[in-house]
Amino acid sequence: MPAPRKYSDELRERAVRMVNETLKDNPGMAHKRACQQVGEQLGIPGATLRNWFRDPSRSPSGPLEPPPDPNARLVELERENRELRRANAILKSASAFFAAELDRPPTR
Repeated sequence: MPAPRKYSDELRERAVRMVNETLKDNPGMAHKRACQQVGEQLGIPGATLRNWFRDPSRSPSGPLEPPPDPNARLVELERENRELRRANAILKSASAFFAAELDRPPTR
């Protein structure tokens, strides 16, 4: 009879997904550091998490997807940058409008 699992499949999937997201958000970060960081957050030893991350065939979610095309990522980031600049412009104009409202003397 095999030993009982200490960590559930759901926790394993979540941990590996968090490592992948950490690596996507920080492209220069080593997978060992990402596993250590996520492991500290979830209370899992970094070495255990690295084993789960390295061997996706044993993972319940199956193999990992291939890395995205760098050009497609660049286009996506440029689009997001345009959207954020537009949102910032809207917020700046709204804050200027409300600041002007606060500076006006009361009409009573």
